[in-house]
Amino acid sequence: MSVRLRLAAIGVAVATAAAGLALVSAPAAVALDNGLARTPQMGFNNWNATHCSGDFNEAMVKGIADLFVSSGLKDAGYQYVNLDDCWALPSRDASGNLVPDPVRFPDGIKAVADYVHAKGLKFGLYSSAGTKTCNSAGFPGGLGHEKQDAALWASRGVDYLKYDNCNNQGVDAVQRYTAMRDALAATGRPILYSLCEWGQNQPWNWATDVGNSWRTTGDISDKFSSMLANFKKNVVLAQYAGPGHWNDPDMLEVGNGGMTDTEYRSHFSLWSIMAAPLLIGSDIRKATPATMSILTNRDIIAVDQDPLGIQGTELSNANGLHVIAKPLANGDRAVALFNENTTPATISTTAAAVGLPKAFGYQLDDLWSHRTTETAGKISATVPAHGTAMFRVHSGGDWWSNPPAVHTSADLPVPYPGAPALVQPGTTTTVTTVTSNDGVLPGLFGDVKLTGPAGWTVKATTTTFYPVLPPGHDVSTKWSVTTPAGTPPGSYPLHVSTTYAPGRSTVDYDMTVSVATPLAVGTTGLGDDPWLSADNGYGPVERNTSNGESKAGDGHPIKLGGVTYAKGLGTNAPSTITYYLGGRCSTISSTVGLDDEKTGAGSVTFEIWADGKKVADSGLIKRGDPAQTLTADATGASLLRLIVTDGGDGNTNDHADWANAQITCA
Repeated sequence: MSVRLRLAAIGVAVATAAAGLALVSAPAAVALDNGLARTPQMGFNNWNATHCSGDFNEAMVKGIADLFVSSGLKDAGYQYVNLDDCWALPSRDASGNLVPDPVRFPDGIKAVADYVHAKGLKFGLYSSAGTKTCNSAGFPGGLGHEKQDAALWASRGVDYLKYDNCNNQGVDAVQRYTAMRDALAATGRPILYSLCEWGQNQPWNWATDVGNSWRTTGDISDKFSSMLANFKKNVVLAQYAGPGHWNDPDMLEVGNGGMTDTEYRSHFSLWSIMAAPLLIGSDIRKATPATMSILTNRDIIAVDQDPLGIQGTELSNANGLHVIAKPLANGDRAVALFNENTTPATISTTAAAVGLPKAFGYQLDDLWSHRTTETAGKISATVPAHGTAMFRVHSGGDWWSNPPAVHTSADLPVPYPGAPALVQPGTTTTVTTVTSNDGVLPGLFGDVKLTGPAGWTVKATTTTFYPVLPPGHDVSTKWSVTTPAGTPPGSYPLHVSTTYAPGRSTVDYDMTVSVATPLAVGTTGLGDDPWLSADNGYGPVERNTSNGESKAGDGHPIKLGGVTYAKGLGTNAPSTITYYLGGRCSTISSTVGLDDEKTGAGSVTFEIWADGKKVADSGLIKRGDPAQTLTADATGASLLRLIVTDGGDGNTNDHADWANAQITCA
């Protein structure tokens, strides 16, 4: 069975010329009349990288401003350098004014703002629409001090306010946020107003004339699962965004280290096609070249900053394969093909589906590879796991002067559809590469190459050369791939390169293969057994402790309902842990529940899946509910997944334990 999933012409059945027009006729909304954020704001905020650590100080902020200029970020469009929580002292002064922390900011806020302004940039601050901010130290919030705080910030040269939602004393959100809007307006200084209300009161329904942007989600974390959850909450709100008023799925995590570069490219692509604010959340003083190449990709930024100001609309989402399209001011369409799954997939749509007029041919600009090709109308790519292909498409012009759009995929046999590509040490596997031509013109003199890691044996068993690849046709090549005996478990790359004429064009494709060995014979603890992969809402999944949210080994003893367990798995929803069973295991059992160490509201569901089928489900477990014993039969299964989902009330308190988790294998 193939891991290659084809979505041929997604959206054709529902796409008509009228549907295309619908993409550009989003309902008008009244925007905050301060002349700001006519395109989504771009800049930096320190929170995701530093929180309230000692790294957050005046030297850091000035260093970021310097790098904005020297690294090209300013030229790419980034403008705001913003401080988050912990910039102030815990108490106001005798006049009731906020006071900057003299240790972090010895020269004061105005001096820092002046430094930022001298670089041709703008400066932002943070507060909360409550009596205190969100940090546990309890810095003063703005509730009841709106006019005083706004006047102080204006006098210090503040250009941007992020206004949070903690300790709000139950005061109506519209009242709290409108009070600060009016206070900012009264200063006479243009201050971009960013509402950080977490989407609790659906601000998209009331905040278009209150703020320049509003959070639609809870806080993001540096995990693919968190980014994915925020994307899904935000992408459905396209009709509410526009110049001066934007949906905000939270700041960027690009470069913080918790995701792969492929996942970070998806993060940046999805935020841009959703016309979301682009606020760098990593310490760019430590950024890798890969991080900087993502953050400064001007082709992607141009989609986010397009002056038409329309948020991209999701045209299709079938089995975790997403097609999002965004009309652009010059009549082009931006298209993102996003694969949320753990296996590669071919995702397709059409020019008609994204709203372009009928034409003989179209120009297709790949915004990540920066290749330009022509297509007869099909917009297609083989997208890696957690990856996104992004294009700019237009009709007319000299489309015919470009080579045809060709893409290649690689497939391995898998135990069930959607399973990861798996091999065992010392075995030989057949890999099939498929090259497809979506163009009007033929591909000529094509040659396909497959390479593996050092020491792996890769041999073609059918022809790798094709003299002509007609439009709309595929060609396949089979390969024998041998994994050396003794290869350690882990992820390994296979690289496909296809070269063709005209122009000796080259298209590359990388896929990841997992080398796995079955679990040990007997009854073992899953907290000790090696997993194939683990993804978690906050921090890493912990072995035999609760989840500590930050780094490996920072958890505590697992405790459910007053009972302490020495073994198990500590997670924070949403979480997925995958084990390779090799068809040799049978019974899984665990005591499941929310760890006692958290006391706030929380709710989760525990699920056990075997070869893509759910075999056990705890149902909704809320804070205070007794622990449950969950058992399942995985006889004959190749893969086991332990999944925890958020119950719908946010994942802040969702420390979910698989206590005494055990499995029996023959």
